[in-house]
Amino acid sequence: MNPLRKLASQTVVYGLSSIIGRFLNYLLVPLYTYTFAASDYGIVSEFYAYAGFFAVVLVFGLETGYFRFRNRDGIPPGAAYPAALSVVLLANLAFVTGIVIFRQPLADILRYPEHPEYLIWFGLILAMDAVSALPFARLRAEDRAWRFAGIKIAEILVAIGLNLLFLLGWPKAAALWPDSAMARLYDPAIGVGFIFLANLIASVCKMLLLLPQLRGFRFRDGLRVIRPLLAYSLPMVVIGFAGVINEMLDRAILKYLLPYDLKENLRILGIYGACYKLSILMTLFVQAFRYAGEPFFFAYAGRDDARQAYALVLKYFVIFCVFIFLLVTLFLDVFKYFVGAEYREGLDVVPILLMANLFLGVYVNLSVWYKLTDRTGMGAWVSLAAALVTIGLNFWWIPIIGYRGSAWAHLASYGGMAMVSYLLGRHYYPIPYPVFRLTAYLALGLGLYFADRELVDYCGWSALKTGAALMGVYLLVVALADVRPLLRRRRQPLTSPPSPE
Repeated sequence: MNPLRKLASQTVVYGLSSIIGRFLNYLLVPLYTYTFAASDYGIVSEFYAYAGFFAVVLVFGLETGYFRFRNRDGIPPGAAYPAALSVVLLANLAFVTGIVIFRQPLADILRYPEHPEYLIWFGLILAMDAVSALPFARLRAEDRAWRFAGIKIAEILVAIGLNLLFLLGWPKAAALWPDSAMARLYDPAIGVGFIFLANLIASVCKMLLLLPQLRGFRFRDGLRVIRPLLAYSLPMVVIGFAGVINEMLDRAILKYLLPYDLKENLRILGIYGACYKLSILMTLFVQAFRYAGEPFFFAYAGRDDARQAYALVLKYFVIFCVFIFLLVTLFLDVFKYFVGAEYREGLDVVPILLMANLFLGVYVNLSVWYKLTDRTGMGAWVSLAAALVTIGLNFWWIPIIGYRGSAWAHLASYGGMAMVSYLLGRHYYPIPYPVFRLTAYLALGLGLYFADRELVDYCGWSALKTGAALMGVYLLVVALADVRPLLRRRRQPLTSPPSPE
């Protein structure tokens, strides 16, 4: 199969687990925002922000390290996986033990002294997610995309079913039969903790499905493998941690930087967290591409036409991302009903967040230069610089313009990462990216968005009809500029991919 077609097909399969699975999970947002007040939903947004930081630290960058050392010269065959998994298992056992011992002091620090159980539940979720990262990486490396997708979707379906049970079914049953055992067991004081419990049980089910990848391995070669593996992987922790700062820091610190009381700060955090979910289509596509793209970049690196292929991949990636940007922004009057009325005051940040995540996806493509040249340390410095920008802008802008400052900080940080990575890549691993074509598509997408706002807000045109017409313009341009030439060249030999332009 053409490697580019294989990448596209695997992106679709991995997308089934991310896009379909998370889209189903996304459908829980109306349940949450119509069930809980914004101040309660703010607790959920905050905890999942913390989860992002620990998810990076607890895997130690060993996902990427496993890909790099899986078939590397000087490393015994099959030795990288047990070495990586052993490190992750031991570290996460220590992590959960620490959470259990210090649960009350930690709950006091986070200002939830009445709910230390939240920390234990979340610690277990984080540990199981971290341990499962290596089995999932193994499935990706072995091209077992369908099993990967099946387990991911199963986890999401269990979580959705339990959310519906805990938030709808159980309360109604307790009200209908107040003397039943079910009613006596139901404790409404758990509140948003039911969301965490559903996630915890779903994570247990995921681990059970991954048992074939977790058992039966033999740890051998010891430090001979672990030392170079960690030397390569630990800079990826810095990169990943900096990435989580860029993505999650705002929701972790909003309640501390906003100039109001705790309840109002949590309400504002809940509004921002819910509106952030409306940019999820872009996030899901970037994640699905990352799952398929990382093994592809390493596997294709030895080909003579690798750099031309990478340039072509980025072009079609940007085309599709601009389509997602327009799909959400041109039809925001439809998407807004996924959140409760209390949350819709924050809809103006959605276009900013979509464009920010588009640039994050561009950076994922551009980061191939430091991964293939083993300059992960330099990649870490890029991410650290972007994280410092994110931290500085959040601390500067949140007290002044609230969560809108966080959205603009996202855009500034991700845009800067993409630009710096492109410039460094030109020096260390030059790739003939079609810069003019990429810039033109970004400008077209923004131009159509601003035209839509002008025609709808100031000229009184129908939002749906205007959005459909402008989307048609974009699709026509793509069809004439890139799809038609691609179809003409579809019979081109596999070793000669078409020009990126």
